[in-house]
Amino acid sequence: MAAVPMCIGPMARDVDSLVLTMKAIWCDEHFQLDPNVPPLYFNEKSFSSVAPLRIGYYEEDGFFQPNPSMRRILLETKKLLEAAGHQLIPFSPPRVDFVYNLFVKTLFGDGGKPLEHKFDNNIVDPNLRENYRLCKMSAVVKQLIAFCLRPIFPRISKVVHSSVGARSLMDSWADQTALQDYQAEFISEWRKLGLDVVLCPMLGPAFNKGYAARLLATISYTMLYNVLQFPAGVVPVGSVTRDDEEELKNYRGYDNDPWDWLYREALSGGVGLPLSVQCVALPYQDELCLRLMKEVETLRR
Repeated sequence: MAAVPMCIGPMARDVDSLVLTMKAIWCDEHFQLDPNVPPLYFNEKSFSSVAPLRIGYYEEDGFFQPNPSMRRILLETKKLLEAAGHQLIPFSPPRVDFVYNLFVKTLFGDGGKPLEHKFDNNIVDPNLRENYRLCKMSAVVKQLIAFCLRPIFPRISKVVHSSVGARSLMDSWADQTALQDYQAEFISEWRKLGLDVVLCPMLGPAFNKGYAARLLATISYTMLYNVLQFPAGVVPVGSVTRDDEEELKNYRGYDNDPWDWLYREALSGGVGLPLSVQCVALPYQDELCLRLMKEVETLRR
């Protein structure tokens, strides 16, 4: 998908291993093998600096309300960073609901027909079954479902309608322009606060079996940085407590709709499961992202 290019990233047991990996990747041989990779080498000075960071943070994105354990672990990490001498500044990611629906629209920009073709000729992972159903559904049926859902479940209605995709080539180009405008808006808000990096929630803990396929909307916390094409990293920082489990029973979300009900069920019985936070930097500042990850990892030990 050209509008929102997908990417892969290394996984490791600790941040130092990720740093070693990035240093190994950013080398002359790699730049020669792939001319699309900017010839930028690892900035050791940026990663190793001990100067206090200006860290933006937010507890929720306004589209999918975090569960109690996600919020608690984020605020605990914020306090530790403040105690270590960093400045934590409230930051509100703009219009996440808008960009999530735009993401879905570009994902299904062609109605999902090429995706449907790939699914038809392959084994469909159970966690992709909902995507497959949306691909096979006609635009008319999607619009009818969206219309019926609008009065009672407006959030779900908007996403179903977005999955219709672009109505024309001009509409498709307008969506891509809107994504570029959104990136400029986001960076502008970031710059106004003079932020170095951002600390934000990470979806967790792991869902109970069978729920991931029905809760794709919960990817809003990670989808955002795919759309923006920002470097982002995840650091384990704790686990679900019994108090979190008790608070989860009262979870209603923003809309108290079927997604919120399923989300509560998906997380039940998660005491002891690991939790994480997400660290984000601006494009081509991966070293700052890794530095925040290292700070978090060190403070949580």
